[in-house]
Order: sequence, then C-alpha cells, then structure tokens
Amino acid sequence: MAPKHDGFRDFVLDQLSELPGLTHRAMFGGYGLYQREIFFGIIHRGRLYFKVTPKTVSLYKEQGMNPFRPNAKQTLKSFYEVPVGIIENSEHLTEWAKQAGRSNLGLSRSRRTSPQPSI
Repeated sequence: MAPKHDGFRDFVLDQLSELPGLTHRAMFGGYGLYQREIFFGIIHRGRLYFKVTPKTVSLYKEQGMNPFRPNAKQTLKSFYEVPVGIIENSEHLTEWAKQAGRSNLGLSRSRRTSPQPSI
C-alpha cells in the first residue's frame, strides 16, 4: 500500500529543511519529528506540537496554545501546539524546533550507554 499523502507534513518538513539531521517516523496516527536521535515534535491531524519544559511552556500558553491530545482520554502536557504564525515563518519555526530538541537533550543523553557528540 502506498503511503498516504500528507500536505501539512510535507509543508512542516519543508519549513524545517534547514534543521540538520531532521527525520520523521509514523506514530500516534501522525508523525514523530526527530533531530538525529532527539524526539522533539509531533505532527497529528494537521497540527504541529513541540516538546516543552517548565521554562518554555509559557511561550505556547501566552499564545493560547494547548497540549497534545491524541484522543479524548489522553493529554500529553509535555508537547504543546505550535502557533500558526511560527509555523509560517521557517526561521522562527527552526528556532522553536531547536529549543524543543534541547529540552529533550538531557533525557536522551541519560539513556545512552556511551558518550555521543553534542548537537
């Protein structure tokens, strides 16, 4: 079966084309975004969500963004929707993606068994 075309996914990936090591994988009925091995974002039902920390979540909340809800019974407060104005500006989106990746960097490093080069 051929993969289903997803125009929003393609747009987001194009907007993030300057992000080194960008890959995506199917998950949650959508796609997980990675910078090298760092999981930092989710594309789901035409929306983009980035990983947040207690320090960065206010940037999202101040713009009225909500956490990721893959279904009515589940809310992942560690991922928040990215504002449309950020998505439409590739430079800003790339900066927000880098910030989201950095928020997950400590967790990924603690799971490694050998040292890896920093991003």
